Amino acid sequence: MSSAENLIDAVLEDSGLTLQQLAAICAVEPEWITRHIEEGWLNPLPQQQSEWRFSSAHLLRVRRIVSLERNFEALPELAALVADMQEEIDDLRRRLRRAGLE
Repeated sequence: MSSAENLIDAVLEDSGLTLQQLAAICAVEPEWITRHIEEGWLNPLPQQQSEWRFSSAHLLRVRRIVSLERNFEALPELAALVADMQEEIDDLRRRLRRAGLE
């Protein structure tokens, strides 16, 4: 990961994105994100303020789900399941690298 990506991740983890910012970056309507939260396919950071906040991991997840829904016409449930599996694969790969097995 580049130093610029590390800096972006640090900033996002510190303050997070608002619903409107996340929607704009991912080119979706805020209602799309709200619907995915209500269905349990996306979980914002615990509310410390009056509005939801989203991390860099949320940004990646939303981008993956949007891509699956648009490119493959996947149902939202299926897109969220595939995103779950991709996140698990990413986690397992990180563990392998840390263990020196990859």
